[in-house]
Amino acid sequence: MLILSMRYPVDANAMHGLLITTVAAVILQALGAASVVVPSTSCYVLDNSSYIHDFSSWIGHNFEYEGNEKADLAVRFCKDVEARSNMGYVDFGRFDRFNHFAASSGRSNFVQEYYNGDLVKCEESYDKLGRTAQVNIICGDCPNGQCKGGGCICNIKYESTCRVLVDLAMQCEKPGLRVFEGFTVGFHPRSWEIVYNGMTQLGYDKANNEFSFRTEQMHVTLYMTSIASLSGLVRKPTIKISPEEGLEVRLSGSGANGSPPTTLSPTMVLLDWRCEKACDTLYEVEITIPIENYDPIQFTLAKRCEYRQGEGGESTRGWAIFGIISCVFIVGFTLFCCGGFVYKTQVESQRGLDALPGMSIISACLETVSGGGHSYARPEDGNSPFVNQASWERQSTSSTQGSLKTGDRTYGSI
Repeated sequence: MLILSMRYPVDANAMHGLLITTVAAVILQALGAASVVVPSTSCYVLDNSSYIHDFSSWIGHNFEYEGNEKADLAVRFCKDVEARSNMGYVDFGRFDRFNHFAASSGRSNFVQEYYNGDLVKCEESYDKLGRTAQVNIICGDCPNGQCKGGGCICNIKYESTCRVLVDLAMQCEKPGLRVFEGFTVGFHPRSWEIVYNGMTQLGYDKANNEFSFRTEQMHVTLYMTSIASLSGLVRKPTIKISPEEGLEVRLSGSGANGSPPTTLSPTMVLLDWRCEKACDTLYEVEITIPIENYDPIQFTLAKRCEYRQGEGGESTRGWAIFGIISCVFIVGFTLFCCGGFVYKTQVESQRGLDALPGMSIISACLETVSGGGHSYARPEDGNSPFVNQASWERQSTSSTQGSLKTGDRTYGSI
């Protein structure tokens, strides 16, 4: 509920922006925001406007060119390029996820690069990649009207024995969602396990048991980065929990407050979740990050709840109580020792270690552990008829030494 006070003036522009943001959030939650998930194959490309084109259905499609008398050329889409003749096949490169599949700025729409072909007579190529091929993809028909409809190779050109250029016309796939390129989300400032280049990675597009979090893991930190010039387009993330009851989730951190993330200064989203109810199935937390003028970033984190967890502050509160009790005990023990020391020095006239409280008990314990040892006669026990053997030995020894010293002095011995 939004409550406005008429006591203070309200800015019309601010209200208009707030209204648009609120309505957009409601619509996204009601209709379900579409997320950009990375395709299951590497045969996809982003056009110059950042829209994704998935060519997975064309993988392996064979295009042949018969214009050359010496050898025919065949392109197996997203696989390889071959020159075929009576002498055999010559490989002009293979396609994999590390090769280039990018938008073109020239006459064609997209460009594919095929590398690591046959090395025969191409061992000394500057890139050391053997034979290579460049396929220029034209969406539609050939410029010369050579073929129409299903697609064909319009023209080929050999730059050298080791490189060939191919113009290929085909019916391109319709553009998909618009990708916010350069945006990443990961569990480390320099990682992108969840979102890479604006596309949600497999395993986080929906709840997955292999990528779920354990019950005892109550805190998860996410790091977001983006291109600095486009970081201002990132909005505050929203969450949707399924099932709606049983899991408490709270977002905090600079990323949750809407701070713009950059590559040098990633923003953090602190995810605190607590199991209020045990459940046999996984709890799904769908996080949506709206991007202005782009399709939103959306990914799902799953959590197991094998048992109910208490409030997050209970452990902190318990440690606080333990600390207070420890401080009270230390202060009380210090005051007791100081008071006992003052009492024994002022009242009982004791000095040194004997004035410390508990020293008599410690001395008795040490004497018992050491097997009795030698005791001494206290001053107040001098008139006692029972004198231990140790005192007699000390008295006899002292008297003997005194007589010897007297004798020594009499005879002038040194």
